Amino acid sequence: MHDMLRFSFPVQEALAGDGPVVALESTVITHGLPYPQNVETALMMEAAVRAGGATPATIAILSGRLTVGLTTDEIEYLGQRAGQSVRKCSRRDLAIAVACGEDGATTVAGTMLVAHMAGIELFATGGIGGVHRGHPFDVSADLRELGRTPVTVVSSGAKSILDLPATREVLETEGVSVVGYGTDELPAFFAQTCGLPVDVRLDDPAGVAALIRARRRLGLNSGTLVTVPAPAEACMDPEEAEAAAARAAREADELGIHGAASTPWLLRRVVELTEGRSLRANTALLQNNGRVAAEIAVALAKAL
Repeated sequence: MHDMLRFSFPVQEALAGDGPVVALESTVITHGLPYPQNVETALMMEAAVRAGGATPATIAILSGRLTVGLTTDEIEYLGQRAGQSVRKCSRRDLAIAVACGEDGATTVAGTMLVAHMAGIELFATGGIGGVHRGHPFDVSADLRELGRTPVTVVSSGAKSILDLPATREVLETEGVSVVGYGTDELPAFFAQTCGLPVDVRLDDPAGVAALIRARRRLGLNSGTLVTVPAPAEACMDPEEAEAAAARAAREADELGIHGAASTPWLLRRVVELTEGRSLRANTALLQNNGRVAAEIAVALAKAL
């Protein structure tokens, strides 16, 4: 195990015994949702992973230490600091946070990198980053990380506030296998589909585990993206989700909001425009993705 990592006891025990572990990001705590909903959602997602049979490992940086598996008190600590000086950590930020002894919340890219260091294959999140609408050169580091870090990311596609066709093209360029879990089309975060194709449809955890094993045997260094539609009872109508995302993107451009600040602002604005329906869908899909990732981790552990 990497000597720069600090493991919680449950995660360390699970990894030592080759048990199923699922990594979880921490930006949803500090940059995604307000307090106390951020803490409640993080704990619900951990509970969903446990219900699926795996050990949750929420990843963050605490006082410069890469921490794999947060305690409830540590999640509460980060949750109360939402909107304050917690660094949002992608690949470029990890060394800065460690060197400066800072607190940091890991993005999809940052979580993938630390999970790979820790030997964790499965990572569950809500939606990955991608290409921003109207800004084709504003491409999330998540896509590049998926192209070079062999971790399996379970999400509901890319966030619907993004340019989804362009994001799909970049995933192809990066050599990322895109799996539709029980679906032939790419989910659109709050909505179950956006009409874009996946590379392969797999309907059960054993099928995904077989794909992961094949990727490992081939020595491929790219990640795998497993896309899971939001639960039907919580998802939004695709037209409503698209209309809200398009309006939020226009307003962000008019206000000059861009870069790292754009995604949190856009997501908050979509919540307002949909009168909370997007937030309910987001919470539901996070829990569902945690459970699915756990079931895949269990199937992979049994096959090893």
